Parts: sequence; structure tokens; C-alpha cells
Amino acid sequence: MELYGLLEHLLHEEKLARHQRKQAMYTRMAAFPAVKTFEEYDFTFATGAPQKQLQSLRSLSFIERNENIVLLGPSGVGKTHLAIAMGYEAVRAGIKVRFTTAADLLLQLSTAQRQGRYKTTLQRGVMAPRLLIIDEIGYLPFSQEEAKLFFQVIAKRYEKSAMILTSNLPFRAVGSNVRR
Repeated sequence: MELYGLLEHLLHEEKLARHQRKQAMYTRMAAFPAVKTFEEYDFTFATGAPQKQLQSLRSLSFIERNENIVLLGPSGVGKTHLAIAMGYEAVRAGIKVRFTTAADLLLQLSTAQRQGRYKTTLQRGVMAPRLLIIDEIGYLPFSQEEAKLFFQVIAKRYEKSAMILTSNLPFRAVGSNVRR
């Protein structure tokens, strides 16, 4: 009986270690600039954030439904923090996530396009993650070519995988910034 208990303990420890390695790998692959959690978010600071709705997003059901979340507001209210917190919750649930800024994503895609690697880059970097987080949309205006690339990302993922988008622009201004 002791041998059985020892084996059971060893198997449990191995399973736990594998889970921790997988979570660490998914966290690295997500490329978060820093790990942020819901527990660290100061809801008293950002009074406009609908706390009940944000807490319901922790269930990650929007990912299962392939829905998108758009976080809008002025600089400094915690949009990026909340996006990363949702992404980190997803990583903890074993879901592949990728975090990027709009500028970095468009630079990566335009470079890949010039080098003839666009389809591969789009598949691996944009379509592969179950949740794609694009931060700082509108921080810098898009060129016409960048706007096309951005639209392709949105169109390819639409109803296939979830996204979280953040912008400091009001909703009505996002489209005009993309079309410049």
C-alpha cells in the first residue's frame, strides 16, 4: 500500500509540474509587457469601469463564444491592465493568448508582407492564439496600407476567435483614425 501511495504522490507532483510549465510557457508566448490581475486593479480609481460587467468577463465565456471586447477610455484608466488581466485569466485556464500593440502588430505584418512571409505570420501570430489582445489602437494613426492590414486581422478572426481591443479614442473616432 505504501508503494501505491508513493506512486500516486509522484504522479500528482508530475501532473502539477507539467501544468506549471505549460502555464509558464503560455505566459511567455502571450508576450504580456507585465502580468496584471483583476485583484490588482483599483476599481475606485476608474469609477467609469462597470465593475460587475468586468468581473463577469473573468468567466472567459466571451472566448468560448468568439466574441470581442473593446475597452475605450482616456489614458491612465487601466484599459491595458484589464486587457492583460483577462488575458492572464485565459492563460491560467490553459488558453493560448497573444498580447501586442497595434503599432507592433502592423509593423510585424507589413515587414512579413515585404519579405513574402505574410500568410505564415498571419497564421502563426494572429490566427493561432485563441485570444488576441491588441492594445493602443489609435495611439498612432494608421497609413492606408496599415489600415488594410488591420482590417484583414479583424476580418480573419471575426466569429472565429476572440479579441480584446483597447483605444484611448472615443468610439466614433476609431474609424477615422484607421482610415488616415
